[in-house]
Amino acid sequence: MNRLINFSKNLVLLVCLVFALSGCVSTTRLPISNFAPWEQIELANEDNPLDIAFIDQNHGFLVGANRLIRETTDGGSTWLERKLDLPSEENFRLISIDFLGNEGWLVGQPGLVMHTDNAGQTWDRLLLGNKLPGNPYLITSLGDNSAELATTAGAVYRTNDSGANWEGRVADASGGVRDLRRREDGAYVSVSSLGNFFVTLEPGEDIWQPHQRASSKRVQTLGYQPNGELWMLSRGAEIRFNENAGDYESWSKPKVPIVNGYNYLDMAWDPDGNIWTGGGNGTLLVSKDDGETWEKDPVGELIPTNLIRIFFINNPEFDQPKGFALGERGHLLRWVG
Repeated sequence: MNRLINFSKNLVLLVCLVFALSGCVSTTRLPISNFAPWEQIELANEDNPLDIAFIDQNHGFLVGANRLIRETTDGGSTWLERKLDLPSEENFRLISIDFLGNEGWLVGQPGLVMHTDNAGQTWDRLLLGNKLPGNPYLITSLGDNSAELATTAGAVYRTNDSGANWEGRVADASGGVRDLRRREDGAYVSVSSLGNFFVTLEPGEDIWQPHQRASSKRVQTLGYQPNGELWMLSRGAEIRFNENAGDYESWSKPKVPIVNGYNYLDMAWDPDGNIWTGGGNGTLLVSKDDGETWEKDPVGELIPTNLIRIFFINNPEFDQPKGFALGERGHLLRWVG
Protein backbone atom coordinates (compact mmCIF):
# COMPACT_ATOMS: atom_id res chain seq x y z
CA MET A 1 0.00 0.00 0.00
CA ASN A 2 2.83 2.40 0.92
CA ARG A 3 4.50 1.69 -2.40
CA LEU A 4 1.20 2.53 -4.18
CA ILE A 5 0.84 5.77 -2.24
CA ASN A 6 4.45 6.77 -2.99
CA PHE A 7 3.96 5.92 -6.65
CA SER A 8 0.83 8.08 -6.75
CA LYS A 9 2.68 10.99 -5.12
CA ASN A 10 5.53 10.69 -7.58
CA LEU A 11 3.09 10.57 -10.48
CA VAL A 12 1.37 13.73 -9.28
CA LEU A 13 4.74 15.48 -8.89
CA LEU A 14 5.78 14.38 -12.37
CA VAL A 15 2.55 15.68 -13.92
CA CYS A 16 2.97 19.02 -12.11
CA LEU A 17 6.57 19.25 -13.30
CA VAL A 18 5.58 18.56 -16.90
CA PHE A 19 2.94 21.29 -16.77
CA ALA A 20 5.37 23.71 -15.15
CA LEU A 21 8.04 23.10 -17.75
CA SER A 22 5.59 23.25 -20.60
CA GLY A 23 4.44 26.64 -19.30
CA CYS A 24 7.98 27.94 -19.74
CA VAL A 25 8.00 27.33 -23.46
CA SER A 26 4.38 27.59 -24.54
CA THR A 27 2.79 30.77 -25.85
CA THR A 28 1.20 32.82 -23.09
CA ARG A 29 -2.25 33.99 -24.07
CA LEU A 30 -2.49 37.77 -24.19
CA PRO A 31 -5.56 39.81 -25.09
CA ILE A 32 -5.67 41.58 -28.44
CA SER A 33 -5.66 45.34 -28.09
CA ASN A 34 -8.98 46.96 -28.97
CA PHE A 35 -7.29 49.73 -30.92
CA ALA A 36 -4.94 49.47 -33.88
CA PRO A 37 -2.68 52.55 -34.13
CA TRP A 38 -0.44 51.08 -36.86
CA GLU A 39 -0.83 50.79 -40.61
CA GLN A 40 1.33 48.68 -42.90
CA ILE A 41 3.36 50.58 -45.51
CA GLU A 42 4.52 48.95 -48.74
CA LEU A 43 8.21 49.48 -49.56
CA ALA A 44 8.24 47.23 -52.66
CA ASN A 45 11.55 45.54 -51.83
CA GLU A 46 12.90 43.04 -49.31
CA ASP A 47 15.92 44.95 -48.01
CA ASN A 48 15.94 45.53 -44.25
CA PRO A 49 15.09 49.13 -43.23
CA LEU A 50 17.36 50.23 -40.36
CA ASP A 51 16.75 53.90 -39.59
CA ILE A 52 14.43 56.84 -40.29
CA ALA A 53 14.86 60.62 -39.94
CA PHE A 54 12.61 63.58 -40.76
CA ILE A 55 13.49 67.11 -41.81
CA ASP A 56 10.01 68.53 -41.28
CA GLN A 57 6.48 67.26 -40.83
CA ASN A 58 6.30 65.67 -44.29
CA HIS A 59 9.85 65.28 -45.60
CA GLY A 60 12.02 62.39 -44.43
CA PHE A 61 14.41 59.59 -45.37
CA LEU A 62 14.59 55.86 -44.67
CA VAL A 63 17.85 53.91 -44.99
CA GLY A 64 18.83 50.26 -44.70
CA ALA A 65 20.70 47.27 -46.07
CA ASN A 66 22.01 46.99 -49.64
CA ARG A 67 22.28 50.78 -50.09
CA LEU A 68 18.57 51.16 -49.37
CA ILE A 69 17.53 54.82 -49.28
CA ARG A 70 13.97 56.05 -49.71
CA GLU A 71 12.42 59.50 -49.46
CA THR A 72 8.94 60.59 -48.36
CA THR A 73 7.24 63.95 -48.82
CA ASP A 74 3.87 62.97 -47.34
CA GLY A 75 4.82 62.14 -43.75
CA GLY A 76 5.77 58.52 -44.40
CA SER A 77 2.69 57.21 -46.20
CA THR A 78 4.67 56.58 -49.39
CA TRP A 79 8.41 56.18 -49.96
CA LEU A 80 10.18 56.72 -53.29
CA GLU A 81 13.54 55.20 -54.20
CA ARG A 82 16.55 57.50 -54.17
CA LYS A 83 20.09 56.96 -55.43
CA LEU A 84 23.35 57.98 -53.79
CA ASP A 85 26.38 59.03 -55.81
CA LEU A 86 28.48 55.98 -54.94
CA PRO A 87 30.46 53.62 -57.19
CA SER A 88 28.24 50.77 -58.38
CA GLU A 89 30.72 48.12 -57.22
CA GLU A 90 30.51 49.32 -53.60
CA ASN A 91 27.74 47.93 -51.41
CA PHE A 92 26.87 49.51 -48.08
CA ARG A 93 24.63 48.81 -45.12
CA LEU A 94 23.20 52.27 -44.45
CA ILE A 95 22.68 52.07 -40.72
CA SER A 96 22.04 55.56 -39.30
CA ILE A 97 20.66 58.89 -40.55
CA ASP A 98 19.86 62.14 -38.72
CA PHE A 99 18.76 65.70 -39.54
CA LEU A 100 18.61 69.01 -37.74
CA GLY A 101 16.89 71.41 -40.08
CA ASN A 102 18.19 71.04 -43.62
CA GLU A 103 21.54 69.69 -42.43
CA GLY A 104 21.81 65.93 -42.30
CA TRP A 105 24.27 63.09 -41.86
CA LEU A 106 24.21 59.48 -43.04
CA VAL A 107 26.57 56.65 -42.09
CA GLY A 108 27.00 53.13 -43.40
CA GLN A 109 29.19 50.08 -43.17
CA PRO A 110 31.90 49.65 -44.18
CA GLY A 111 33.38 53.08 -43.51
CA LEU A 112 30.82 55.42 -45.06
CA VAL A 113 29.93 58.94 -43.84
CA MET A 114 27.91 61.40 -45.94
CA HIS A 115 26.73 64.97 -45.30
CA THR A 116 24.04 67.23 -46.78
CA ASP A 117 23.20 70.87 -46.15
CA ASN A 118 20.25 71.09 -48.57
CA ALA A 119 17.73 68.65 -47.04
CA GLY A 120 19.11 65.64 -48.87
CA GLN A 121 18.95 66.97 -52.40
CA THR A 122 22.67 66.16 -52.70
CA TRP A 123 25.03 64.23 -50.44
CA ASP A 124 28.81 64.64 -50.09
CA ARG A 125 30.92 61.62 -49.18
CA LEU A 126 33.54 62.29 -46.47
CA LEU A 127 36.90 60.55 -46.24
CA LEU A 128 37.60 59.12 -42.78
CA GLY A 129 41.05 57.64 -43.41
CA ASN A 130 42.19 54.31 -41.99
CA LYS A 131 42.57 55.22 -38.32
CA LEU A 132 38.91 55.13 -37.28
CA PRO A 133 38.38 52.32 -34.72
CA GLY A 134 35.54 50.13 -35.89
CA ASN A 135 32.83 51.01 -38.40
CA PRO A 136 30.35 53.91 -38.21
CA TYR A 137 27.29 52.89 -36.19
CA LEU A 138 25.34 55.95 -34.99
CA ILE A 139 25.34 59.56 -36.21
CA THR A 140 23.74 62.53 -34.43
CA SER A 141 23.31 65.91 -36.11
CA LEU A 142 24.16 68.78 -33.75
CA GLY A 143 23.63 71.64 -36.22
CA ASP A 144 25.98 74.33 -37.56
CA ASN A 145 28.16 71.83 -39.47
CA SER A 146 28.51 69.70 -36.32
CA ALA A 147 27.79 66.05 -35.66
CA GLU A 148 28.75 63.23 -33.29
CA LEU A 149 29.74 59.80 -34.62
CA ALA A 150 29.88 56.55 -32.62
CA THR A 151 31.48 53.39 -33.99
CA THR A 152 31.20 49.64 -33.56
CA ALA A 153 34.32 49.77 -31.39
CA GLY A 154 32.71 52.23 -28.97
CA ALA A 155 34.76 55.21 -30.16
CA VAL A 156 32.97 58.58 -30.23
CA TYR A 157 34.08 61.48 -32.46
CA ARG A 158 32.78 65.00 -33.03
CA THR A 159 33.17 67.36 -36.00
CA ASN A 160 32.49 71.10 -36.11
CA ASP A 161 33.53 71.69 -39.71
CA SER A 162 31.17 69.56 -41.81
CA GLY A 163 33.31 66.45 -41.37
CA ALA A 164 36.67 67.79 -42.55
CA ASN A 165 38.14 67.01 -39.11
CA TRP A 166 37.01 64.72 -36.31
CA GLU A 167 38.04 65.03 -32.67
CA GLY A 168 37.90 62.00 -30.40
CA ARG A 169 35.64 62.33 -27.37
CA VAL A 170 36.35 58.89 -25.84
CA ALA A 171 39.91 57.99 -24.89
CA ASP A 172 39.25 54.24 -24.55
CA ALA A 173 36.85 52.33 -26.74
CA SER A 174 34.39 49.92 -25.10
CA GLY A 175 35.22 46.95 -27.32
CA GLY A 176 32.77 45.32 -29.71
CA VAL A 177 29.27 46.79 -29.83
CA ARG A 178 26.07 44.75 -30.13
CA ASP A 179 23.83 47.80 -29.82
CA LEU A 180 24.37 51.46 -28.91
CA ARG A 181 21.94 54.26 -28.00
CA ARG A 182 22.37 58.00 -27.32
CA ARG A 183 20.37 60.18 -24.96
CA GLU A 184 19.57 63.77 -25.97
CA ASP A 185 22.05 65.17 -23.44
CA GLY A 186 24.92 63.20 -25.02
CA ALA A 187 24.95 60.16 -22.72
CA TYR A 188 25.45 56.74 -24.33
CA VAL A 189 24.69 53.15 -23.39
CA SER A 190 26.19 50.21 -25.29
CA VAL A 191 25.75 46.44 -25.10
CA SER A 192 28.86 44.32 -25.57
CA SER A 193 29.06 42.18 -28.70
CA LEU A 194 28.32 39.00 -26.70
CA GLY A 195 25.63 40.60 -24.55
CA ASN A 196 27.41 39.62 -21.31
CA PHE A 197 27.78 43.18 -19.97
CA PHE A 198 26.98 46.78 -20.87
CA VAL A 199 28.77 50.12 -20.59
CA THR A 200 27.65 53.70 -20.08
CA LEU A 201 29.17 57.05 -21.01
CA GLU A 202 27.86 60.12 -19.21
CA PRO A 203 28.04 63.69 -20.60
CA GLY A 204 31.51 65.13 -20.09
CA GLU A 205 33.14 61.73 -19.45
CA ASP A 206 35.80 60.26 -21.74
CA ILE A 207 35.87 56.65 -20.47
CA TRP A 208 33.15 54.03 -20.70
CA GLN A 209 31.95 52.64 -17.35
CA PRO A 210 31.27 48.85 -17.34
CA HIS A 211 28.22 47.30 -15.64
CA GLN A 212 27.11 43.72 -15.07
CA ARG A 213 23.93 42.44 -16.67
CA ALA A 214 20.90 42.07 -14.42
CA SER A 215 20.77 38.25 -14.61
CA SER A 216 22.45 35.26 -16.22
CA LYS A 217 20.46 35.95 -19.40
CA ARG A 218 22.49 37.74 -22.08
CA VAL A 219 21.43 41.30 -22.83
CA GLN A 220 19.70 41.87 -26.16
CA THR A 221 19.62 45.67 -26.05
CA LEU A 222 19.23 48.66 -23.75
CA GLY A 223 17.77 52.10 -24.24
CA TYR A 224 16.52 55.19 -22.45
CA GLN A 225 13.08 55.70 -20.94
CA PRO A 226 11.38 59.11 -21.33
CA ASN A 227 12.62 60.01 -17.83
CA GLY A 228 16.21 59.31 -18.87
CA GLU A 229 16.60 56.04 -16.99
CA LEU A 230 17.40 52.74 -18.71
CA TRP A 231 15.34 49.80 -19.88
CA MET A 232 16.82 46.38 -20.67
CA LEU A 233 15.74 43.54 -22.96
CA SER A 234 17.39 40.16 -22.30
CA ARG A 235 17.27 36.71 -23.83
CA GLY A 236 14.25 34.69 -22.77
CA ALA A 237 11.95 37.63 -23.60
CA GLU A 238 12.75 39.40 -20.32
CA ILE A 239 12.00 43.09 -19.78
CA ARG A 240 13.54 45.12 -16.98
CA PHE A 241 13.47 48.78 -15.94
CA ASN A 242 16.15 50.74 -14.12
CA GLU A 243 14.68 51.29 -10.63
CA ASN A 244 16.91 53.92 -8.99
CA ALA A 245 17.98 57.03 -10.89
CA GLY A 246 21.65 56.83 -11.89
CA ASP A 247 22.16 53.40 -10.32
CA TYR A 248 22.82 51.08 -13.23
CA GLU A 249 23.10 48.04 -10.97
CA SER A 250 19.50 48.41 -9.74
CA TRP A 251 16.88 46.68 -11.88
CA SER A 252 13.26 45.64 -11.52
CA LYS A 253 12.20 42.02 -11.47
CA PRO A 254 11.91 40.62 -15.01
CA LYS A 255 8.62 40.99 -16.84
CA VAL A 256 7.89 38.29 -19.41
CA PRO A 257 4.61 39.23 -21.14
CA ILE A 258 4.68 36.31 -23.57
CA VAL A 259 6.82 33.19 -23.99
CA ASN A 260 6.75 32.07 -27.62
CA GLY A 261 10.39 31.31 -28.39
CA TYR A 262 11.19 34.82 -29.68
CA ASN A 263 13.18 37.57 -28.02
CA TYR A 264 12.19 41.22 -27.89
CA LEU A 265 14.44 43.41 -30.02
CA ASP A 266 13.40 46.97 -29.22
CA MET A 267 11.22 49.12 -26.98
CA ALA A 268 9.80 52.64 -27.19
CA TRP A 269 7.24 54.96 -25.57
CA ASP A 270 4.53 56.55 -27.72
CA PRO A 271 3.35 60.16 -27.14
CA ASP A 272 0.47 58.90 -24.96
CA GLY A 273 2.89 57.14 -22.59
CA ASN A 274 2.12 53.61 -23.78
CA ILE A 275 5.10 51.22 -23.95
CA TRP A 276 5.69 49.26 -27.15
CA THR A 277 8.02 46.30 -27.60
CA GLY A 278 8.65 44.29 -30.73
CA GLY A 279 10.47 41.13 -31.66
CA GLY A 280 10.47 37.92 -33.64
CA ASN A 281 7.68 36.65 -35.88
CA GLY A 282 5.54 39.79 -35.78
CA THR A 283 5.59 40.13 -32.00
CA LEU A 284 4.32 43.64 -31.22
CA LEU A 285 3.02 44.28 -27.72
CA VAL A 286 1.72 47.33 -25.89
CA SER A 287 1.43 48.16 -22.20
CA LYS A 288 -0.83 50.98 -21.02
CA ASP A 289 0.09 50.67 -17.33
CA ASP A 290 3.88 51.09 -17.20
CA GLY A 291 4.65 47.49 -18.09
CA GLU A 292 2.39 45.72 -15.59
CA THR A 293 0.07 44.18 -18.19
CA TRP A 294 0.44 43.74 -21.96
CA GLU A 295 -1.71 43.30 -25.06
CA LYS A 296 -0.97 42.14 -28.59
CA ASP A 297 -1.27 44.62 -31.41
CA PRO A 298 -3.73 43.34 -34.05
CA VAL A 299 -1.70 44.65 -37.01
CA GLY A 300 1.65 43.32 -35.83
CA GLU A 301 0.25 39.80 -35.55
CA LEU A 302 -0.43 39.75 -39.28
CA ILE A 303 3.14 40.53 -40.34
CA PRO A 304 5.53 37.54 -40.70
CA THR A 305 8.72 39.42 -39.87
CA ASN A 306 11.08 40.25 -37.03
CA LEU A 307 10.36 43.79 -35.83
CA ILE A 308 13.84 45.13 -35.11
CA ARG A 309 13.35 48.85 -34.34
CA ILE A 310 10.55 51.06 -33.02
CA PHE A 311 10.74 54.87 -33.33
CA PHE A 312 8.61 57.71 -32.01
CA ILE A 313 9.61 61.19 -33.20
CA ASN A 314 8.09 63.92 -31.05
CA ASN A 315 9.63 67.05 -32.54
CA PRO A 316 7.92 70.19 -31.14
CA GLU A 317 8.28 71.83 -34.56
CA PHE A 318 6.14 69.13 -36.17
CA ASP A 319 2.34 69.35 -36.29
CA GLN A 320 2.03 65.91 -34.73
CA PRO A 321 4.30 63.10 -33.47
CA LYS A 322 5.45 60.30 -35.76
CA GLY A 323 6.13 56.64 -35.17
CA PHE A 324 7.48 53.71 -37.18
CA ALA A 325 8.22 50.03 -36.55
CA LEU A 326 10.87 48.58 -38.83
CA GLY A 327 10.74 44.91 -39.81
CA GLU A 328 13.09 42.66 -41.73
CA ARG A 329 12.58 41.89 -45.43
CA GLY A 330 11.17 45.33 -46.25
CA HIS A 331 8.34 45.50 -43.72
CA LEU A 332 7.36 48.89 -42.30
CA LEU A 333 4.59 49.99 -39.92
CA ARG A 334 3.52 53.62 -39.58
CA TRP A 335 1.95 54.86 -36.33
CA VAL A 336 -1.32 56.70 -36.92
CA GLY A 337 -2.23 57.20 -33.26
